[in-house]
This record gives sequence, structure tokens and C-alpha cells, in this order.
Amino acid sequence: MPLMLSELYDARREAGASEDKARKAAEAVAPSDHHLGAMARKLDVHTYMLSTIIVLWPGILWRVAR
Repeated sequence: MPLMLSELYDARREAGASEDKARKAAEAVAPSDHHLGAMARKLDVHTYMLSTIIVLWPGILWRVAR
């Protein structure tokens, strides 16, 4: 079952939308697992890059200062 915003679903049902249309609308605006996974991978890459810079920076400064 896809992720769905129950508040949006309930509001659409109260407004008179059919169950199918209310469900599709609530599923369309809910964040998907695919997007969350992509964001997590991007964060992992940025963390790795920042860690590498932090580790290498003192050596670069030492080399330039000599």
C-alpha cells in the first residue's frame, strides 16, 4: 500500500469526492520512499566529501606553510 496523507483523504471525502479520487489525491502529494532514499544517498555522499576535506586540509596547509 502506498504512503497516503490521511488528513487530505478525510478532507476530500468530507468535501464530497469519491473514495477513489480522494485516495489518489492523498497518495499523489505524499512523499515516496524513492525520493527519501535518493536524499539519504545524496547526504551520504556529501558527508563523505566533507570528511575527506576535513582530513586532508591540515596536510595541505602544512605543505603550503613549509
